[in-house]
Amino acid sequence: MGDLKLAGLIELPWWAYVLVALGFTHITIAAVTLYLHRHQTHRALDLHPLVAHFFRFWLWLTTGMVTKQWVAVHRKHHARVETAEDPHSPLVLGIRRVLWRGAELYRAAADDRQLVARYGHNTPEDWLERRIYAAHPGAGITLMLLIDVALFGAPGLTIWAVQMMWIPFFAAGVINGIGHYWGYRNFELGDTSTNIIPWGFLIGGEELHNNHHAFASSAKFSSRRWEFDLGWGYIRLLQALRLARVKKIAPVPKQKTGKNGIDLDTVHAVVANHLHVMAHYARDVVTRVYREELRRAAAESRTLLKPLKKWLKRDSSRLDAQTRARMALGLAHSRALDEVYQFKLRLQALWTEKTMSHEALLAALQEWCRQAEATGIQALRDFALSLRRYSLFTA
Repeated sequence: MGDLKLAGLIELPWWAYVLVALGFTHITIAAVTLYLHRHQTHRALDLHPLVAHFFRFWLWLTTGMVTKQWVAVHRKHHARVETAEDPHSPLVLGIRRVLWRGAELYRAAADDRQLVARYGHNTPEDWLERRIYAAHPGAGITLMLLIDVALFGAPGLTIWAVQMMWIPFFAAGVINGIGHYWGYRNFELGDTSTNIIPWGFLIGGEELHNNHHAFASSAKFSSRRWEFDLGWGYIRLLQALRLARVKKIAPVPKQKTGKNGIDLDTVHAVVANHLHVMAHYARDVVTRVYREELRRAAAESRTLLKPLKKWLKRDSSRLDAQTRARMALGLAHSRALDEVYQFKLRLQALWTEKTMSHEALLAALQEWCRQAEATGIQALRDFALSLRRYSLFTA
């Protein structure tokens, strides 16, 4: 008898098997971010039925995840973020548990029938979903194993194992864990979401998690010029092929040159772009005044002022009593920073007050700008002048 050779239909050099594994896992990442996340969960785009079904079939093969369950768990995450009801909050459960046992947390939430019924609406309910994909999620994974082994022989086992680990670790662990624990923030929200890195290649753009939480229904996750969302690149390609239709992207602030008066157009533009406005305020007012005050402060005051930078930018809902007390102590040593913080709170109140009429908002914004310009703080004055140029129209 000859030597038993565990070869498949396709024989490749070792490096080619690595490329195949990465290629297969990347298709799965694209299916998660384009189909499950942006299309099904947030309805940010429509996919052609053929594209949508290919992604659904591929996810059945490579993850066994059911569309309705995934959508429901993620929608509950947004609805109950950073609370005890959040299915996978590192703030509540701890980073180690979410990072390393994220798949277990997902499965526990997906098995909750009440959760799925409440949050899983408007997902596929056709014959294939009822009789195959949702009814036999493990069958797809088994079929994928047979395909990998048939095609690649013994290396197919390793390729299959990589496929099985990829989403549980990167989606359930890294995005849900590190994406609420470590990174940078473009937008200060009432949660701890972060952008892990500014270039979303490895996980299809999901790395830009803070941007996504700021504009959950946006099909595009990148926000700054130097950020990159690979998933958005795929969407643009599908658009060009008429296989996708974008329904919504995050607003982009517009400023009209020569516009100096504050009118209802200004109010609508400021409210529509309030997250950008506050990011602008943090960058051009808080940071600028903080640096000036720290440079001028006496040695004994610097210790109290140094922690203020991150606290002044943070959403006030995320400040506990101890932090508020320490911040008040530091602000007592800087009139300028205290004034900047009070103006920040007043500006935020313009769009959190639900009962104000448009005319009242207009008067409030006009008064805010007038008082800001009269403070004598140059950064605040410059910001107030820039607000006057905000517009929904550039023409």
